[in-house]
Amino acid sequence: MKPFAIRRTVVMGVALFATAASAWAAQAAPQAAPQAVPKAAPQAATPAAPQPALQTAPADGADGKIRIQLVSRDQVDVSSEISAKIASLPFRDGDAFRAGQTLVSLDCSLYSAQLRKAQADADGARDLLDVNRKLVALHSVGELEVQQAEAKHKASAADVAYMQATVRKCTIAAPFDGRVSKRSAAPQQFAEAGKPLLTIVDTSHLELKMIVPSKWLLWLKPGHPLSVQVDEVGKTYPAKVARIGARVDPVTQTVDVTAALSGSAPDLLPGMSGWATFTAH
Repeated sequence: MKPFAIRRTVVMGVALFATAASAWAAQAAPQAAPQAVPKAAPQAATPAAPQPALQTAPADGADGKIRIQLVSRDQVDVSSEISAKIASLPFRDGDAFRAGQTLVSLDCSLYSAQLRKAQADADGARDLLDVNRKLVALHSVGELEVQQAEAKHKASAADVAYMQATVRKCTIAAPFDGRVSKRSAAPQQFAEAGKPLLTIVDTSHLELKMIVPSKWLLWLKPGHPLSVQVDEVGKTYPAKVARIGARVDPVTQTVDVTAALSGSAPDLLPGMSGWATFTAH
């Protein structure tokens, strides 16, 4: 081969080697790391809208409100003390009555007959005693006969008193002004002794029952004023604390309180409820 051709071949080989080396270096070179995207700065938290405060009664203040219930000062189950047929029962559920009115009348014809017999026996015993006293003055009888006549007279007088008391029980009068809460019997029905016939309530003297925190005892005393809003009638009435319970519940830390209305409230009934608001003196 000619020297020129040899040089040309060497030069071409060197060029091809250089080109291959450049391509390999380009592929082997580490690629540039992608630029990091800057993170957005955290936004400040938006403050939550303020929630309305719950309206609660203070636990130890003088302007607190407490739930109350109206109760009757007196509630009585009217029953007969003797066994007899009911002659009259004029009042029904819800009827109003006045003190002294007849609530129940019993058929006491049998007891009335026994009373008349006792009175007759007493009259005879009294006459016998009068005769023996006259005879002992004439020495016709002894002192023993007089003493026996006196004993018989006393026994007969006791029988009369017993029958009179029994006959008085044939009529049952109202002990106070009030209303009939429940009627459990009817006319012509036989009344058994001790069995309820009527349930009556005193509506003229209503009391307020409530349970208050025991911490209130620091300022709550009998006579403390309060106002009572009754749900059923939508009215407010003045009242005063009448009594405070004698014992604090150790579990709930509460105490029973009874209040009385300051005036008359004929539109109120036992069982109504509402809210009591205590005010400072």
